[in-house]
Amino acid sequence: MLIKQRGDIRPSEITPHGVYLRRREFVKAGLAALAGAAGLVAGGPVAAQGAPAKLAGIRKSGYSTLEQPNSFKEITSYNNYYEFGTEKSDPATYAQKLRTRPWTVVVEGEVKRAKTFGIEELLKLTVEERVYRMRCVEGWSMVIPWVGFEFKRLAEQVEPTGKAKFVEFVTALQPENMVGVRLPVLEWPYVEALRIDEAMHPLTLLAVGLYDVVLPKQNGAPIRLVVPWKYGFKSAKSIVRIRFVEKQPKTAWEKAASHEYGFYSNVNPEVDHPRWSQATERRIGQDGLFSPKRKTLMFNGYGDQVASLYTGMDLRKLF
Repeated sequence: MLIKQRGDIRPSEITPHGVYLRRREFVKAGLAALAGAAGLVAGGPVAAQGAPAKLAGIRKSGYSTLEQPNSFKEITSYNNYYEFGTEKSDPATYAQKLRTRPWTVVVEGEVKRAKTFGIEELLKLTVEERVYRMRCVEGWSMVIPWVGFEFKRLAEQVEPTGKAKFVEFVTALQPENMVGVRLPVLEWPYVEALRIDEAMHPLTLLAVGLYDVVLPKQNGAPIRLVVPWKYGFKSAKSIVRIRFVEKQPKTAWEKAASHEYGFYSNVNPEVDHPRWSQATERRIGQDGLFSPKRKTLMFNGYGDQVASLYTGMDLRKLF
């Protein structure tokens, strides 16, 4: 199947080298535990837990690309979610243990009215579908019809103060359900952050679904960040806490390998990853193993909308 093809990218290039060297340790420790705890049947993954719930009242967005979206199967079976494994098929198998109810998102820090939102309250915010190009740092891409609402809709309810310069996103930590956090692959819980003008940009989305259904667990249920002009790891999954802060936070991948993963992580074909080029990409499900790669677009093709955010910045240095 095309979805399992990685072109000419070697497995050792897809994850940081140290993580790759611990793959056997990860599989040995993790799968053994999950086989009993997750209720795996012999020779097969966790069974599907019924049809996903539908989302009602979704309206289309003018921000959507006109490109052909990837299929639901492709989007939900080829994922990065290291809390559930480093292989692309791991999240679809092991994320079914993620506990998504009850779920709250604490919003705090440099705001006038700190607040804790229940997921049901967030689901009631205006919901729209936005078909976004999404680009992963490993050289593959998809087109995904996210369903959600602009981050600034949430920010308006807590009113950030003038001291708020950055927004930090803290994700769920469920050691009993997340096999990946049992080894020191990254510092847990996973933390990401944006400059506040990036977070308040109308393209920045808090997603609660894809296509017309609630967000699957392997894709970051029940609520995740989507920043389409940045590499995928900036779009934090399964968010439980949002902090408005004055100083630039240290993110998970900066802590792990700052020479490879910078704070901004804008899609930039002119700035190579230390171990591979970012000049081209392969669209999952649409580009065959032997077909020519696509040229990577600056800001993932969203330059007209976001380039002004970085006026005067050296994007080769501030990558």
